[in-house]
Amino acid sequence: MKRGIQWVIFAYVLFCATSQLAHAQAFYRFRFEEPWSVAAHLGPTQYFGDLYSLWKYYEGIQPDYNFALTGRYTFGKNVKARVDLTYYQISGEDTKADPRSGRIPRDLNFRARNYEAAVLFEYYYKPVKVYNITREFLNPYIFAGVGVSTNDPYANYRGNWIPLRPLQTENEAYPGVVMVFPMGLGLKYKVNVYMDFFIEGNYRFTLTDYLDDISSFNMSGFYEDLIEDYVSGENPQRLRLSVLQARYLLENGEPNVALIRSTGGRPRRGSGDPRLNEPNARYDGYFSLNFGVEIYFAQDIWENWIFRHKGKGWRFW
Repeated sequence: MKRGIQWVIFAYVLFCATSQLAHAQAFYRFRFEEPWSVAAHLGPTQYFGDLYSLWKYYEGIQPDYNFALTGRYTFGKNVKARVDLTYYQISGEDTKADPRSGRIPRDLNFRARNYEAAVLFEYYYKPVKVYNITREFLNPYIFAGVGVSTNDPYANYRGNWIPLRPLQTENEAYPGVVMVFPMGLGLKYKVNVYMDFFIEGNYRFTLTDYLDDISSFNMSGFYEDLIEDYVSGENPQRLRLSVLQARYLLENGEPNVALIRSTGGRPRRGSGDPRLNEPNARYDGYFSLNFGVEIYFAQDIWENWIFRHKGKGWRFW
């Protein structure tokens, strides 16, 4: 009888120890030792510059699009570093201008499809250097960084998209790569131990006023050079893409050279706001509102989430 009780006690102790070990191993599965993650996100993009204004006038939202890939590394209690690779489109045109903006109909337009690469730091409201299983379900964050973007604006001229940067429509050889300074706010939602959904708004400040190929208020400083290239036939597109206002065109749609000369290069280029009549008085920028999915690189993810072993074969979850 006594020996039987001893065996029961031994079995109970062994069961408890085994359960504790199994629980510890289960928890260990979700321990986040590797701080890497990757994300994919996309959403609308909005340009701000001489061909669009939102804050002072009411011109509505004129969105384009972007999609991006992000790699993140957790190195502090509330801090992550990240690298972004983004493809985005921005555009603008006079035809959607609010009359109160003073942007007279110049019939100017542009579209740019650019690539951006940036390095950023994120600061989270709640700790992020934690086990996967204890990650917060909602965690807001702020971020800022520095990067570079290509800069290749095109204009729609008689149904064809013409590259503007090689034409130097304002006699300005601006670069094809520009500095950008992204910063913004985000919010993450924990879906499971391996995945987050997130939404973030990201505004890019730049050091250029030529995302849209427009900076000068009018043509008075360079119209003679454009006319010379037009008359000689060396590069007539420079003047054609610089002057699109109907009052400065002939009946056949070509620039009225005599009128442009008689007005001293009066055809308008830049914003109608008198505070912004000087080149580089205001740099261009763009904003994106993205929705994305982030996947955390835990070792367990490959064994227990993406692929599961069954018998002698493998099956996807």
